[in-house]
Amino acid sequence: MNILGALLTILGITMVMPIFISIGYDEYDLYGFFYSSAICISIGLPVWFITRRNKSLTNRDGFAVVTFSWILAAVAGALPFYLSGAIPNLTDAFFESMSGVTTTGASIIGNPQTLPNLLNGVESLPHGILFWRSFIQWIGGMGIIVFYIAILPLLGVGGGYLFKAEVPGPVADKIKPRVRETAKMLWMVYVGITLVQMVLLTIAGMPIFDAVCHAFTTMPTGGFSTQNTSILNYPSHIHYIIIIFMFLAGVNFSLHFHALSGKFKSYFLDREFRVYLSGIILFTVVIFIYMYIQNGSENSTLFRDSLFQIVSIFSTTGYGTTDYELWPVFVQMILLSLMFIGGMGGSTGGGMKVIRCMLLVKYAISEMRRLLHTRALIPIRVGNRHINDDIVRNTLGYFLFFVSAFTLVTISLTFMGIDLQSAIGAAASAMGNIGPGLNAFGPSESYALLPISGKWLLSFCMLLGRLEIFTVIVLFSRTFWE
Repeated sequence: MNILGALLTILGITMVMPIFISIGYDEYDLYGFFYSSAICISIGLPVWFITRRNKSLTNRDGFAVVTFSWILAAVAGALPFYLSGAIPNLTDAFFESMSGVTTTGASIIGNPQTLPNLLNGVESLPHGILFWRSFIQWIGGMGIIVFYIAILPLLGVGGGYLFKAEVPGPVADKIKPRVRETAKMLWMVYVGITLVQMVLLTIAGMPIFDAVCHAFTTMPTGGFSTQNTSILNYPSHIHYIIIIFMFLAGVNFSLHFHALSGKFKSYFLDREFRVYLSGIILFTVVIFIYMYIQNGSENSTLFRDSLFQIVSIFSTTGYGTTDYELWPVFVQMILLSLMFIGGMGGSTGGGMKVIRCMLLVKYAISEMRRLLHTRALIPIRVGNRHINDDIVRNTLGYFLFFVSAFTLVTISLTFMGIDLQSAIGAAASAMGNIGPGLNAFGPSESYALLPISGKWLLSFCMLLGRLEIFTVIVLFSRTFWE
């Protein structure tokens, strides 16, 4: 309760920033932020004060605190949307907030049939709300980095160790005695890269407010934009700046730290990074060539759009410079497949992570080799590192849960009357924390027409995908409560 109280208090204090923005633009969301801040601080501060002498967390407490921290952040984040009247429906406000703090980027804003006060979509929102949408994604991204690098190993989740299998720096057994230092180091890298992007976008000609908001949603791979058309209407050089930072956001942040410390070779010494970079290059070239053949003539923006969408989906950011639903089905299937992979371990990207997919492939190959050499001991390696059986089992279990959850959610959405293509896209998008899906929930659409039950289901899926499934699922086990 002490940590949750502190979190709620901090969120209440951060609402002061959009309060000043609302005052500056003289818009209607001022009192919504004022009341939301007062509610958060008046509840969070007493809880933190009363429980400040609590003992240190146990392993079991850790799982509960992590999960409830994200839920509490989503509830607190929804207050300004709802109390300001920007999103007058409580379910929609929570969906938008959960999408923000989990850095998913799926939005209900933009459909006047269900939100008549938003005839112009995102661009009709007051500046304070636009800033808050971006800021909660940035806060969520900061939490995700620490969650991956510092907290997962302490909770004993195998994925946390796997993420650092080849990182030439802090590993699980070294992180335990200095979690605070590790978190501080990673936050400094995160904040620094965000500031650099803000400056570059401003120099490139993007309005300062837009530059701040887009920097806040690029580094956490969130994808909320201040424009209805996402990144489409900005100049091409801004597209390339955002491509670079989306790519960086999908890289393990420990590698960024080592590179900034002068060890730039750490990127290319990391096998997962090489696979991540190679995948982006390969799929970009494949899509570009295929689209070039289909179109019959070269399009000056074709390569840029191909690269942008691959990096956007691969890193799970979800920005768009074009409506990829107008592209051939073959290309859409590539993008759908990438939704399941996601960025590198230790990044702010969603999905199953590149390192897990690498391990699954290596496991499948080793099983085929065992069929030919039944008595041989065939270890599974990633680069020069041997992966122990506990991590392999953890990865296989994660994959089973991920695919099972995706299947059940898809079936549930079709039961609600949603067509199969839209259901598959929405389930993959929510589980992978992507944002845009397919068909009814594509990049040019919103989730506004999704049934209420569907919005709550996808909100849970966003949390499930963001917190690596096990962290949430363990709370539903009898063993945990015993």
